[in-house]
Order: sequence, then C-alpha cells, then structure tokens
Amino acid sequence: MKQIPYWLDTAPALPDRSGKDLPDEADVVVIGGGLTGLSTAYHAARKGARVVLVEKDKIGSGASGRNGSMCTQGLTIGVGEARKRYGQERARELYDAFREAVDVVEEITRTEKIDCDFHRAGRLGVAAKPQHFESMRATQRDLADNFGHETRLLTRAELKSELNSDYYHGALLDPLSAALHVGKYVHGLAEAAERAGVEIHERNAATGLTRLPGGGFVVETLHGTIRAKQVVAATDAYTDKAMPWFRKRLINVGSFIIVTEPLGEERAKSLIPNGRLVVDSKNIGHYIRLTPDNRLAFGGRARFAPSNPASDVKSGDILKREMTEIFPQLAGVRIDYVWGGMVGFSWDRLPHAGETDGLYYSMGYCGHGVQMATSMGRAVAEMMDGRPEANPLRGLGFPKVPVPFYNGTAWFLPFGGAYYKAKDRLR
Repeated sequence: MKQIPYWLDTAPALPDRSGKDLPDEADVVVIGGGLTGLSTAYHAARKGARVVLVEKDKIGSGASGRNGSMCTQGLTIGVGEARKRYGQERARELYDAFREAVDVVEEITRTEKIDCDFHRAGRLGVAAKPQHFESMRATQRDLADNFGHETRLLTRAELKSELNSDYYHGALLDPLSAALHVGKYVHGLAEAAERAGVEIHERNAATGLTRLPGGGFVVETLHGTIRAKQVVAATDAYTDKAMPWFRKRLINVGSFIIVTEPLGEERAKSLIPNGRLVVDSKNIGHYIRLTPDNRLAFGGRARFAPSNPASDVKSGDILKREMTEIFPQLAGVRIDYVWGGMVGFSWDRLPHAGETDGLYYSMGYCGHGVQMATSMGRAVAEMMDGRPEANPLRGLGFPKVPVPFYNGTAWFLPFGGAYYKAKDRLR
C-alpha cells in the first residue's frame, strides 16, 4: 500500500525545479505552488508581468495534489444560507462564481491542451437520511427558480441506475460538475505557466516579507531574497508561521483518501455505472469516484487528526470499513493507496480573496479548491492589474476570529468532530 497521493503517483514525471538562482527582482512573486499560485502566475505572466513562483516543497505537493480530483459546482454553505446572509442578488452572484469556476478549468485545459481526463461527469449529492432527501427536493426547486440551474432529483429506486448501493435514500444530480485527473492538471498548469514565462523555484520556502516604504516587498526565501512590486499569498491550508495573519483566519482540517486496486471496467461500472462524482449529505461525509484506470477512490474526514504516516494508516482502516458498509461487494478488495492532507476552511465556510496591507491573497476554499483556486488565481491576476471588480468575493472579508488567542492550531477539532459524528448517527 502506497502512502502517497494516487493522483501524483500516476501523473507524468516532471523535471526538478529546485536549486535555481533567484533573480534579484520581479514584477510579481507568488508564494505557493498549488493551483492558486500556478493559476495566478500563469494569468499574470500572460498579461506581460515578470513572475517568480516559490514553493517550499514540490509543485502540487499540498492540497492541490491530495484532493478527491473533483471539479464540482455549488456553495459550501448552500444557497439558502447564502441568501439568508447576503440577500438573493448577492447569493446568485456567488453561486454563479462557483459555477463559472468549472468553466475556467475547462477553458484552461482546452487552451493549453492539458491532457488531464477532464469531463463533465456530473455530481450525485446523495441523501444519507430520508430528511436529507426532502431537503434536496426543496433545493432543486430553489436552484431552478432562483439560480437558473437545472438539476435532477432521483428517488431511492431511481438512484439504483446511478449507484449500486442500498445505503442512500435518493440523490440530487447536477449534470455539469466535472471530473479530472488533478495530478495531470497540476503538472500541465505548471508547464503552461512556464511557457508563459513564469520562473518556478521548488524547495525554496518563503521565510519572511518586508514591505518597502516606496512600495513593493522584499521576499526572503531559504535560498536568497528577491524584490517584488507585488506579492501573492497562495498557501491556503499550508500557510505557515511566516504569514501569521492568514494562518489564524483559517481552520486546517485533515481529509483522507483510499484508492482500491484496479477493479476492471466491468466491475467498476457496476458500482457507478455512469461514472458520476458522489458526495454524501452527512456532516462528516464521504466523496467517492472512479479513477480513469477503474479503481474506486473513497475519501472523507475519517479522523480529526493531522496527516502523518501512522495517522494515514489508521484513517485508511476507517475508510475501508466505511467503504464496505456502502459497497458490501467490495469486501476483500485490496487497498493500493492511502494518503491524507489538509483542507483550508474559513470561519464562515466561504473562500476569501483580496488585498491586505499591499499583499494579495486567495484561500479558504472549504473543499472546493480545484475549480475555485483556478478561477480565483485568474481573478487575483486581474486585481493586481487594477481591476478589483474582477474579484467575485469582493466585500466579504475574513470574519472576526471567534476563538481567543487562536494561532492556527485547531485544538478544538476533535471535539467538534465528535459532535457532528454523533449528529450523523442520529436518525
């Protein structure tokens, strides 16, 4: 069993981008080599900026290469909560931004000819409880009437044609959500950024920032300093102590994934006949999909613990047990991969982007990072070019941190996890 992300292990090998000399200056320095950083760098370079990207590990080694490889529509907080907070017009704007983010990913894959298995697989939001299905019925009407989005409601009997499991009570099918091979996508986006002129420096962490009186920054790294007119923080859940302002505004939650041995096309299609992306309705739920080589990827918040080799194995055992509860026919199937990673959540469960004290940022994707990080990278490049209206998250602002003396270490997560797991067990 490999304790590395399946998506990175099965992506083409790319050259080592470490050990290069930093230039003395650049127009833009991007800190972070995930999808936010790569997309920002790519779009800024296409506008003519000289862009340098520094990454403390390897490109895509954080959340961008450790996720469920889903490119799904919809707000984390739901359309009803968005309307309650912001009113119908602003809720519709936010919903459209999340929907259009999937289009941005598709556009880049086509423009740059990134071979990453992108296709509109459709998303099944499956109901873990009967009352969840009734809520989905109301959501379907709301989406059609107020958000211009047509979805399909599937009863428990109808769901059998989409998911070979008796575990769920129905589903809401969004036909426009997409699947992709995120490892190939991350690598392809890095190559596209380099073709646009971006200089990528791996294994070179940013260790400090100094704002200059006349404008711009000096960025300190492990291997030298560089002066930049503009700097972008694109580190999300992997933000370290070098940027404490962002660190305390995020809650970093562990998420874990297992991937089975190859099942063969016939057996794989017997589980999810139309290859949908599956996300369940529990508070501590699962996300499920088939891989391009006919394995089953099964993920979730198995344990509220950080990712490390021992923790990942324990989480993998939990996920395998839960997988066979949903798919009893997979009892005895070998698990070939298990890994974990961190997901950046904001306190209000929405992403945030903007500029603070001259520093641009986008982070806190709350599990919607593949599409939103890509789209917001483009938006940040526009913002730096003098178009703040390009930011669909403008005006939201990070909420006040509700936990006194919080510094980015979420000591309270096990207690919260126990509470929500108890709620999930109650009928």
